[in-house]
Amino acid sequence: MDLSARPDRGEYADFYAGYVDAVPEGDIRETLAAASREMEAFYAAIPESKGGFAYAPGKWTVREVLGHVADSERVFTYRALRFGRGDRTPLPGFDQEILVPHSNVAVRPWSELLDDLFTIRRCTLNLFRSFREEDWERRGEASGVEVSVRALAFVVTGHELHHRRVLRERYGL
Repeated sequence: MDLSARPDRGEYADFYAGYVDAVPEGDIRETLAAASREMEAFYAAIPESKGGFAYAPGKWTVREVLGHVADSERVFTYRALRFGRGDRTPLPGFDQEILVPHSNVAVRPWSELLDDLFTIRRCTLNLFRSFREEDWERRGEASGVEVSVRALAFVVTGHELHHRRVLRERYGL
């Protein structure tokens, strides 16, 4: 499997197309590693005083965005783990609008939120490094749609890139 090639549209749900398209060209393992270094530098530079800021009423705070990125990565990598290891049991979707309010990010120390996100990303890198060529081709069903392990690596990478862009453009970070 060519890990420099974008997944075909049949490898993931249409909803994730924007995330997949946001990923720069190159071997997804190297791209994810580079994005991880950039991610750590970006989030580490955000002052704790900005954590409670939301750019408009009803929008997530910076803390909530951080928690959402971390929780979503947990879900996406769990799917990759299951499918990459050969478990084709269909997995349900998840509702970010339920997870975010119950994430307790408003009361957790800022340093803990950052450490959580960075630790999850290190685990993500290790998981994707553990896959052999045939593992990347495996597929399973998540949220009622077939998805490949390769596509999940692109979704993980693109999802974080998307939220980093939103934090820059809408939150002024």
